Amino acid sequence: MGMKSVDDQVERWGVFELSADGPDTGNPFAEVIFGAVFKYDHREVRVRGFYDGDGTYRVRFMPDREGAWSFRTVCARQELDGLRGEFTCTPPSPDNHGVVRVNDIHHFAYDDGSPHFSVGTTCYAWVHQSEELQNATLATLKTAPFNKLRMCVFPKWYDYNRGEPEHFAFPGSPNAGWDFARFNPAFFRRLERRVLDLMRLGIEADIILFHPYDKWGFAKMGMERNVGYLRYLIARLASFRNVWWSLANEYDLMTDLTMNDWDELFRTVQENDPYGHLRSIHNCHAFYDHAKPWVTHCSVQRSDVGEQVDLCRRQYAKPVVVDECCYEGNAEHGWGNISGEEMARRFWEGVVRGGYVGHGETYVRPNDRLWWSKGGELVGTSPARIAFMRELVEDSVGAAFRERDPRKGKTQGLTPFSGECGGIKDRLYLFYFGLNRPSFREMTTPGEGQYAVEVIDTWNMTIRKLDRVVQGKFRVELPGEPYMALRLLRAD
Repeated sequence: MGMKSVDDQVERWGVFELSADGPDTGNPFAEVIFGAVFKYDHREVRVRGFYDGDGTYRVRFMPDREGAWSFRTVCARQELDGLRGEFTCTPPSPDNHGVVRVNDIHHFAYDDGSPHFSVGTTCYAWVHQSEELQNATLATLKTAPFNKLRMCVFPKWYDYNRGEPEHFAFPGSPNAGWDFARFNPAFFRRLERRVLDLMRLGIEADIILFHPYDKWGFAKMGMERNVGYLRYLIARLASFRNVWWSLANEYDLMTDLTMNDWDELFRTVQENDPYGHLRSIHNCHAFYDHAKPWVTHCSVQRSDVGEQVDLCRRQYAKPVVVDECCYEGNAEHGWGNISGEEMARRFWEGVVRGGYVGHGETYVRPNDRLWWSKGGELVGTSPARIAFMRELVEDSVGAAFRERDPRKGKTQGLTPFSGECGGIKDRLYLFYFGLNRPSFREMTTPGEGQYAVEVIDTWNMTIRKLDRVVQGKFRVELPGEPYMALRLLRAD
């Protein structure tokens, strides 16, 4: 009995782990409460540990300060209590920027101040697929424009997704039933491995904790088991810097849970996560009250993207992420057959209004290999245009603050000025005309500054710069085609 292994150094916002031998009789998942207290100077952080099977207990910790840390374990079982040690927190590696937080009311930034311009996609059940398909998904994500992925802990039972996964979160079987008082460590290790794979790709794992598309009973475990599951999952995953918590996909279809239940589940996540990862909840019809203090940002399902971004920004004063605006594809459902042009248009409309938009793809393919449910490959036309948009907007915001350290600029995204324009006052203005097809625009620059003007074809991904800077009234010739944009960037 005693400590098995312990890290002697870990980078800032990395994962420190210690493991110890302990009892394996009875139900260690419920009967042995194991944790540790981490100390840096006079500051202490309490972290819950977990049982990982085979008599092994673990504690994971994400240090946020460089230098010397110490720890001691806490447990009612003598053999697991009072284990002590020290480790050194080293500087973060170049691609490690820490945890994503809310920044400047409506936007996001990493712990080190670097902006996070959220461009998400959805692969609900990718971790429940074969190893080959999971690896294909990662290969696709490596070159895709997305820096956030919505993914479920529990498997889904729905159209184009009818299969039994290899591993489940609980011991048991679909026929014999489940022991919700225990957990299956093999399942959670596989989940952790994939979250870490996303971390290495610079992708945030937006982890969906509950959903209604279930035939196994995971949507109807009861509140006591729901809370126990959350505590165990958080103990395993919260130390991974790229985690976001999504309480549910389409929470309002889970009719066994009341609004008070959802409040309790939110508080459970908030109280058990010592790092304060982002927290949201996704709707089908009725919105949860995003104004509640444990909600960090709005996760919205709506097809009227621009109007919803405007409404939620005003009502909740939090970042607005339209995580589901329908999917590019040709599935039979209305939500699964918009065109690539329309998907790209919705991205642009949401972004110029100061929000963030999520992608999904539902092209019917052999073996029901749809990206939205199982991952694999992308075949649609919108991802390339989304990549173009992301690069252009990030470059625009960076250029607007080019005299500053880009990690220190307060504004991390666009502020809406009108239904077709967003930007940064007196520095950057980005106009998007969508389905409208003007052949010219007569405009007036704000203030006294001079501006460089670019005509952007967002679908054909071209940028044409005017051969002059403008000040005051000016006219821009446009091709009379849809999906055009203008960028005005302060030139003086």
